[in-house]
Amino acid sequence: MKEKGYRISTEPGALSSVLQWAADAEVRKMAYVQGNSVPHANLAVLDKLIAARHEIAQIMGYKSYAEFAVRPNMASSPQVVKSFLLEMSKIVRPKADEEFRIIRDFMREKSGQNRDLEPWDEAYFTGMMKSSAYNLDSSVVASYFPLSQCIEGLKVLVESLFGATFHSIPLEPGESWHPDVLKMSLHHPEEGDLGYLYLDLYSRKGKYPGCAHFAIKGGRRISETEYQLPVVALVCNFSGSCNSSIVRLNHWEVETLFHEFGHALHSLLSRTDYQHFSGTRVVLDLAETPSNLFEYYAWDYRVLRTFAKHYSTGEIIPEKLVQSMLGAKKMFAATELQRQIFYALIDQRLFGERPSPPRDTISVVADLKRNYTSWKHVEGTHWHTRFSHLLNYGAGYYSYLYAKCFAATIWQKLCQEDPLSLATGTALRTKFLQHGGAEDPAGLLNDLVGDGILRYHDGGLVPDITSLCDEMKLGECKQEQFLL
Repeated sequence: MKEKGYRISTEPGALSSVLQWAADAEVRKMAYVQGNSVPHANLAVLDKLIAARHEIAQIMGYKSYAEFAVRPNMASSPQVVKSFLLEMSKIVRPKADEEFRIIRDFMREKSGQNRDLEPWDEAYFTGMMKSSAYNLDSSVVASYFPLSQCIEGLKVLVESLFGATFHSIPLEPGESWHPDVLKMSLHHPEEGDLGYLYLDLYSRKGKYPGCAHFAIKGGRRISETEYQLPVVALVCNFSGSCNSSIVRLNHWEVETLFHEFGHALHSLLSRTDYQHFSGTRVVLDLAETPSNLFEYYAWDYRVLRTFAKHYSTGEIIPEKLVQSMLGAKKMFAATELQRQIFYALIDQRLFGERPSPPRDTISVVADLKRNYTSWKHVEGTHWHTRFSHLLNYGAGYYSYLYAKCFAATIWQKLCQEDPLSLATGTALRTKFLQHGGAEDPAGLLNDLVGDGILRYHDGGLVPDITSLCDEMKLGECKQEQFLL
């Protein structure tokens, strides 16, 4: 716009780009405030959602929607969830505060201003600090991750871990919802086809945003000799199309692809008698465990060297570059963990027991941010009205933190020594993935890695956090042992 400058979209991708790259603090502030105060109409929509869910819970005989939603899960009650989140918050706070001070001091040094660190400064200055500390260039990293090679990486994983191979299958006329969609079968030399996977990986107008795994058909036993094979789709939004020049992924996109692939494997390797228990149809606070576990594979050099090759030279990704990527990832890990705890606390508070009269959601979120993060709340913003997990993970967002703890323990105790071995894959498949939701989740986890992955607390189950604390170097993470 000639008179006013540039018009910036407030959709998440554009907003995050401005916050990371705009050198002018006033521009970042304007983008942050505008981007986190739209759409205003969602405030009323969220109020209606909270009220409707509360009404459903009361009809069903529960005090709150959180109690209704959490009861079938391992946690079993909002009280158990809250105690877990507060314990995690207490453990991570000192390191998160330290990271805040480091960012603030760096910002003051670079800007020459003795001002407070604001939320719109975080992405810009942490990005700058990571680049300078590890000399990382995102375009250089992406050059080793052409999408076609990343798909080869998924094939290497299933062959190494499970002795199975993916084969491309021609689509029948009318079978695909878009020409970019690919179809593959997962085939085992002794067991035959295990399931079918659709890949719809490229962004396009009007497509479902973000990345997700969809179970199109669950596995089930039809008769003693016949089994209905699972059919799943992985939907992502990577830039480009299958007809364009080489599509290269940022490493966070590779991590996302491996995350969703973990969900897909849970579905494809499931062998339950009933569809209702197939694959990812497990209690919610177990569901994200395979996906979080497979994120580790996207960071391990022994895995990356099998497929991460330069798009033009074919050079295998240098180990030194991967070490730099890991170093950058760990730089502000406590801040990110604190953010996830904050999100889970919002989710529990909004769908928990309702005060009378109900408080507005903006003040609830503002209080939680002031009390449980190192950062301030910006007046006039209501970021949470764009947090879609409140819709599809209502009172269940804590599941990601449960999964983060479970995955850290499984990786360290089972996978880390030899992540690509058939023995590792066989254990994952036979003791965990193939059972879906047909077996007790605590029994599955204990059978997979032995004792020390779960703890009983107040009638529910919480993850052991030792492995995650060790990984993040959070110091002594002592949990009381609670017995039923």
